Amino acid sequence: MDKKLLWGIIAVLLVTNIATLIFWKQDGAVSLGHHDRDINQNEPVASVGNETISYEEWMTSLRENHGQEQLKNLINQQVVQQLAETKNVNIDDKIIAREIALLTTMQRAMTKEETKQKEEEWREDIIYRYQLEALLTADANIPDEEVRAYYEDYQDQYDFQASTEVSHIVVSDVETAEKIITELDNGASFHLLAQEYSLDEETKNNGGYMGFLVNTSQFWPAGYLDKLENMEEHTYSDPFQSDEGISIIYLHRRLPSITFDYEEIKPYVEREMAMDQLDQSLSAESLWDELDLDWVYGKAES
Repeated sequence: MDKKLLWGIIAVLLVTNIATLIFWKQDGAVSLGHHDRDINQNEPVASVGNETISYEEWMTSLRENHGQEQLKNLINQQVVQQLAETKNVNIDDKIIAREIALLTTMQRAMTKEETKQKEEEWREDIIYRYQLEALLTADANIPDEEVRAYYEDYQDQYDFQASTEVSHIVVSDVETAEKIITELDNGASFHLLAQEYSLDEETKNNGGYMGFLVNTSQFWPAGYLDKLENMEEHTYSDPFQSDEGISIIYLHRRLPSITFDYEEIKPYVEREMAMDQLDQSLSAESLWDELDLDWVYGKAES
């Protein structure tokens, strides 16, 4: 995978979080993203001792410190979306699925609801980044033999290997393991029970969390993959004997392998190579002059 593109996706995720800070309602009230409290624009947004901070002061600070960059980010997204539609630039679902899988492996354990929300956010940003790359490299013409040679050298980086996200609790005896199972059956937290009982010092403080492991990894404890084979996501196993002691494992998530043949991945490899040759960042501003564009900060600059 193109590392510059991956970091570009991560950067956009950070930048666009600013846009979720405030949402204006039609009635003039303001709602904070991810908070329950609405804001009255005519009342202070904060008080410190005997002093208050007004809504207008807050908005002025946001505009001065973040407004131009955030508006530029929104314009860039519109530019890419419109040009991609006009030029029929589509991103393969397998590419999107691979990027979502890679980003998922970088996260802490997530609930089903958190996973759904994250994947929706990631999907939009992934499409944006890949469409932008396609638009910036539209005039590139790299010989097929060079693309194929590059692909053969780095083929493994374009595929995603099947991975499994697990936590475990390791104890020394069956009696303790059965006690833990009883507590789990009664609704106790696997995370907290691991902190209390597990003998594995490497994962104990993190609630037994082992993270994502590639299914072919040599770091799987003996017997774990066999036990996981018939488990459903978000369930825990019966106690079983392992090299570590008596283990109980929790299956968070399975991610299947995603592989590409040369013809499927060729356009993306070619664009990656073209971006390296252009030696430029993934910025949509050079595309602004392809559309009729104006904004409050003055004449659009490409």
